Amino acid sequence: MMMVGTVDSLWRYPVKSMAGEALDKVFFGCGGMYGDRMYGFVKSLTPTVAPFLTARDCPGMVRYRPRSRNRALVNKPPNQSEADQLGSELMPHYPGTSALMVDVEAPTGEMLAVDNPMLLAQLTRHLSKGQLSVIRSDRAMTDSYPVSLISLRTINQLGEELNATLDKRRFRANIYARLTGAPFAEDSFIGKRLQIGSHVVVAATIRDQRCKMITIDPDTAKETPRIMRNVARSHEGNAGIYCDVMTEGIVQVGDPIALLN
Repeated sequence: MMMVGTVDSLWRYPVKSMAGEALDKVFFGCGGMYGDRMYGFVKSLTPTVAPFLTARDCPGMVRYRPRSRNRALVNKPPNQSEADQLGSELMPHYPGTSALMVDVEAPTGEMLAVDNPMLLAQLTRHLSKGQLSVIRSDRAMTDSYPVSLISLRTINQLGEELNATLDKRRFRANIYARLTGAPFAEDSFIGKRLQIGSHVVVAATIRDQRCKMITIDPDTAKETPRIMRNVARSHEGNAGIYCDVMTEGIVQVGDPIALLN
C-alpha cells in the first residue's frame, strides 16, 4: 500500500446534468455514490441510447440547484449500520421515493420538487419537439462508469495551459483529490486498485473522455469552447479517471487515498 493523496471534496449530482451538492461523507456502493444521478429528465423523441436532456443540449441546466430533502437518508443506506455491526457487506437498501425526494432551486429562485410540472414545463421549452418526463433510479444514471475522480493538480494544470483559473465544478467529479504526484498522476492508476479511507476500494478503469460539459461555467452557463479544444489537443480529450467500486463503504472528506497494486 502506497499513500498517493487525500480526498479534497465529495460531490453528488442528485439530478443528472444539474448542479452538484458538496458532502462531508457519503456511501459508495457498486452502483456508485449513494444518491448520485438519481433523477433524470427523459426526452420522448430521442434514440434510447441517449434519452436524457443534458446540459450539452441545454447549458442552463447547470444553474438549477438540486437539494436532497432529507440529507440524512441520502448519505448512506438505512441498512449500512447493520452491515457495520456485522462486519459484512450488504446490498444497499433504498427507501421509497418520498424519502429520497429532491427539491430544485431554479435560476429564478423558486424552489420546485423535481417532479413538479412547472419544472418540467421550464425544461421542456428547450426542446424543439417532444415532451419530458422525470425518472428515478437506485443506480447512478451516469454516462459511463459509476465513480469519477480527478486531481486538483490536473485542473490547475489545465488552467495554466489556458492562462485562466478553472472552477473545479466544471469537471463534475464525484471525488476531487489532492494527489502527491504531478498533474494527471491519476492516469497512472488505470488498471490498479485504490483504497479510499478505511474500507472503500475502487478499481481505476479508464481515463475520463471529456465533452462539452467542461466548457460550461457552473454559475453563468456561459460556454468557453477553448477549454475543450485544449483538452482534446493536448491531452487526447481526457481529464480525470473513472472507477468501479470493488468494496463498499463510507468515504469522507480528508480520507487518505492509497494505491494497492
